[in-house]
Amino acid sequence: MKLLCKWLDCGMNTFLLGCGMAVLWVLLQVFCITSFYIPTDSMEPGLLAGDVVLVNKLAYGARLFNIFKAANGKQVDICRLPGMVEVERNDVVVFNYPCPQKWRKIEMDLMQYYVKRCVALPGDTFRIEGGRYKVVGFDSSLGCVDAQEHFKKMLSEYGPVRSASLLRAYPGDSIIGWTTLDFGPFYIPRASDSVSMEMRTVKLYKNVIEWEQKEQLLCKEGSTYLGDSLIKGYRFRKNYYFMAGDRVENSKDSRYWGLLPEEYIVGKAVRIWKSVDKRTDRVRWNRIFKKIE
Repeated sequence: MKLLCKWLDCGMNTFLLGCGMAVLWVLLQVFCITSFYIPTDSMEPGLLAGDVVLVNKLAYGARLFNIFKAANGKQVDICRLPGMVEVERNDVVVFNYPCPQKWRKIEMDLMQYYVKRCVALPGDTFRIEGGRYKVVGFDSSLGCVDAQEHFKKMLSEYGPVRSASLLRAYPGDSIIGWTTLDFGPFYIPRASDSVSMEMRTVKLYKNVIEWEQKEQLLCKEGSTYLGDSLIKGYRFRKNYYFMAGDRVENSKDSRYWGLLPEEYIVGKAVRIWKSVDKRTDRVRWNRIFKKIE
């Protein structure tokens, strides 16, 4: 009987230890650090397809939301805990892709993650001049400059038909006429910023305003309506970012779908902890624990 009690005791302790470890693992994944598999070449040469990166959630602050509702495809309110640092230009960031259904509609999709480089912050005025990324008042390089030059050269060698899809840029409007070579100036809103509502600002910020307000924004007979309300200006509630892939010619990023809400940011990509060549299934040992810059 004593032996049986000891065995049950030992089994219960093992079970509780296992439960404790499982809870700790979940808490670490939710609040501290997680991993993300790089499926494509959109961040080459820094990140290769087959890399697995560590994502620091503590850096910008872990997110709190109803994970069960989000997993069922429902839209959720997201709160963020205080972070250790702010997002900076040129940070490599993992986020939920904001336009999973349509490029002009912002929605939460828990299962779609992207990794891109942040090239413009809330309050920045971003533009692309001759293929080069620029922010007014910021003199350092943004993104992968070599790739930006290569993209410009590549398009100059293509005919107009082949280059048309690569040149087409957000917001996809012929009046504004932005392309992936000549884009902007585009003001990146921060919380509490205000803009006047006219045809141009409606086209640029329609998707983020509709996401914030859950109402349709439209221009009719020279006036702007949010739902049934006539508005002359709008004050943003959230912060937004402009994201770009380092491999410019093969990256589905903000140049095409627009602004990223702060709530959709998962964390900062900090190191590669595993890397396997997708063509050969061989481990790329020289990339293990390489810092992401």
